[in-house]
Amino acid sequence: MKFETYPFEKLTNLLDGITPNSSLDPIVLTIGEPQFETPAFITEALCSNANLLKKYPKTSGEQELRDAIRSFFKHRFHVDLDNSQLIPTFGTREVLFNFPQFLLSAKEEPMMAFTNPFYQIYEGAAIASGAKVLHLNLTKENGFLPKINESELAGCDLVILNFPNNPTASVMDMKTMVEWVKLAIKYDFVLLNDECYSEIYTKTPPPSLLQASIEADNPTFKNILVINSISKRSSAPGLRSGFIAGDDRILKEYMRYRTYVGCASPLPLQMAAASAWKDNEHVIAFREKYKENFEIAHEVLGIKIPEATFYIWLEVEDELEFTKRLYERYNVKVLPGSFLGREGIGQGFVRIALVESAERTLEAVKRIKACLEEC
Repeated sequence: MKFETYPFEKLTNLLDGITPNSSLDPIVLTIGEPQFETPAFITEALCSNANLLKKYPKTSGEQELRDAIRSFFKHRFHVDLDNSQLIPTFGTREVLFNFPQFLLSAKEEPMMAFTNPFYQIYEGAAIASGAKVLHLNLTKENGFLPKINESELAGCDLVILNFPNNPTASVMDMKTMVEWVKLAIKYDFVLLNDECYSEIYTKTPPPSLLQASIEADNPTFKNILVINSISKRSSAPGLRSGFIAGDDRILKEYMRYRTYVGCASPLPLQMAAASAWKDNEHVIAFREKYKENFEIAHEVLGIKIPEATFYIWLEVEDELEFTKRLYERYNVKVLPGSFLGREGIGQGFVRIALVESAERTLEAVKRIKACLEEC
């Protein structure tokens, strides 16, 4: 397999040569990058610790950051993590790319499964690992939740779930997560849930796979891992603060691997991230902003309000033609669903990232509605 062109490059190619309606301000709803200001207390912590640039950061992360993440996890998921069950990371993108390579390097014919459509790093990691791929398809018919096929999963070495899900905004309940944990134990594969959208929800807090592991009578998290990030919850993607947590046997060896990777977070960023992980009030405020955006979209487009994330997975007749028309006539960019999936999954949908202010969101969804009525 070769590395695929990234979705945003595909979008650039799709729109190449199209002149957008210059009478309208451009609105970009393609990327999951919050457009709200990072809270001042986080930037102040960054500035006040700038003197720490003179020191090399530890690969394992400073204890202050580790304690802050553990505090977050305890407060949010009621799960106690010890130091051996947690590694702070330089965001989660690097983990999603290098962890599969670490895990699968000694396998003769590795197999990796992940949800489809997907964050393209999953596929890139599989290619870099030389792994065969099993797609866990998310469709309208299955409620955008992966169907369990035990005969296929029995041959997997690593399974990556992503709930709350990007791009479909679906949420997996505790009961279903418990089933997946039991499968990971039964067939001895590593199960990792990408939980980067766990804090952006509209009503009920989504569960963590580590909670499900305890519920499944697997309190040591054997074969179970989660990752999470500060980017969405704190409107601070530039801090590159994430973590991987769970099975300490796996993490002990992964930690040794990471000492060679050289991706430790600079100390000022770690201190700023620690302040962000410890605080919950700013997260509540951001959550309300995204909820308001969903309510606006519901009023204008009639869509069902998702349970989590800030994405709308909007069904359209032809996602490529709709994307081009929306850009040309209404100067709004969205991402075709087919750019995020394989084997035809994602066709007939566009992903809309509601990451702007309420005012900009209202303007954007009005233009989207006008385009839908034309098509």
